Parts: sequence; C-alpha cells; structure tokens
Amino acid sequence: MSISVQNLSKHYGEQKALDDVSFEIKKGEIVGFLGPNGAGKSTLMKILTTYLLPDEGVAMVNGFNVLEDEKRVQQSVGYLPEHNPLYDDMYVKEYLRFNADLHSVSKDSINNVIKITGLAPEVHKKIKQLSKGYKQRVGLACALIHDPEVLILDEPTTGLDPNQIMEIRELIRTISTSKTIFLSTHIMQEVEAICDRVIIISKGNIVVDQELDELLNQAEQIVLVEFDYRVDEAFLLQLPHAKKATNTFGFAYEIHFNTTKDMRSFVFDFAHDNQLKIVNLSRKNKNLESLFHEVTENA
Repeated sequence: MSISVQNLSKHYGEQKALDDVSFEIKKGEIVGFLGPNGAGKSTLMKILTTYLLPDEGVAMVNGFNVLEDEKRVQQSVGYLPEHNPLYDDMYVKEYLRFNADLHSVSKDSINNVIKITGLAPEVHKKIKQLSKGYKQRVGLACALIHDPEVLILDEPTTGLDPNQIMEIRELIRTISTSKTIFLSTHIMQEVEAICDRVIIISKGNIVVDQELDELLNQAEQIVLVEFDYRVDEAFLLQLPHAKKATNTFGFAYEIHFNTTKDMRSFVFDFAHDNQLKIVNLSRKNKNLESLFHEVTENA
C-alpha cells in the first residue's frame, strides 16, 4: 500500500482540522483529494510529508511511519506544496543541482527531470524570469529529482492560465504512469481528466471515497423539461422513479430520477397522456462539481 491513514486526528487549539480520518491508496493510483477551504486537505498532506505531526492515529507512506521513519518517508515522497517555495535568484539548473545534492542523487537525475518536465528551453534562466507555469515545472522537477514512488501535489495549477493548466495537467498524466499520485485541487475538471478515484473531505471528515467512474455513474439522472404552461411539481412525481421535481424558471423543470435508465421517453409519454405540450426536453448527468456541492453543503 502506497499510503495508509488510520484514525488520524489533528487539532489547532480548539479547532479540529482532522477528525478520525482513515483511507488507503494503492500503488499506481491517481487520487483526487477535494474539499472546501479549511476542510483539512493541506493539514493531511503536510502530515504525510512529515511537515506536521498528527495528534492521534497512524499515517504510513510506502510502509514507513511518519512518526517513526521520518527520513525514509521523505526519501520516498515527492512534494509540491500549494505555495511553491523557490529561490528566485538561482538559475534553474543551479537550483535543481542544489536539490539533487540535498537528496544525494547523481547529476544524471537533473537531466532526467529536465527532460520529463520540459524545462530544457529555460534551464539557463533565473527562476524569477520564468512564467508561473514554468515555475510550477521547476517545483515538479524538484519533487521528482530523487525518483520517489509517491507524489503529493497540493493545488499544482493554482494561479495558472488555461494553457498552463493544460500543460501541467498533461505533465502530471505523463508522470502518473510510474508513480502513485495524491492530488489536491479546487478544479473539478482536473480531477475528471486525471484521477482514478476521489476522496472528499469536509470539516475534517471523509464524506466521499469512491472510484471516479462509479461516482459519476451513480443511479441518478436529471431530466430537464419545459412545458407550455405551469404545472404543480407534485404532479410530476407521479412519474416512475421520480424522487424530486423543481421548477427552475417559468415553465421549466428539473426532474430527478433514481435510475440510470433514460427517462425522457417516459416524460414524453406522461406529457402526452396529460395533454401537456413539451417545448424542450433534455437530460443531464451529475458532474463532479454538483456532487461536491451536495456532499460538502450537508456535511
């Protein structure tokens, strides 16, 4: 198991940042770690990288205990924190050489991470001359320079423009072929594009831990329908498998069905049988953003 967290808790004074958190991540998984601001994401990541100590519970990375094997954990983890700390007055290659020396790895590793992260055109520049996107690449190169088995990335695309986000996303996808990746982000499309599994934390508690495909294909759908006049929402609940009907505006409604079966034909027949004229009819599935809002709003 690449990461194992059992009954982990952390307090800041009276505030409980993590409350009896448990989960495991297998080798080779790409796991998206989501949660509102202040939910405990960064705290957990800092514990897994030994920057913080837990108050209770056990955290293991590559079989090493964060309390008992701090050095071994650091050797097996590559960490990109949310606020990427760089020495702006150093040249890119100079900074990578500095980090290679810290990890006691060969100079070959410098050329390797330069190639992986696409830094070759910028290696002779000072870090302060780089764009935000290339600074993130430098941070990723440093996280990779000792060839760790696990990468922990805290908001790796914060502050990037859309093109830079796509570049970093593709870079992470490339790296993921040989690493376990634990990725925190506020960008839901990023998780949908990269991750195999999603863990959502809210108020220090895990509220979702599920494979992404299963989460997005859960047994519920939403049919959008617009009639030619107003009807009562309760009337629409007569439809089979209907669990909720909401008037969104004018004569338009969202009908939630507790089934994966396409219910549009049922809505059409229902309207015909009740002398209702349909102006528009479409279907939408829940996306990760709507699921995130649902589970964290009620947590």
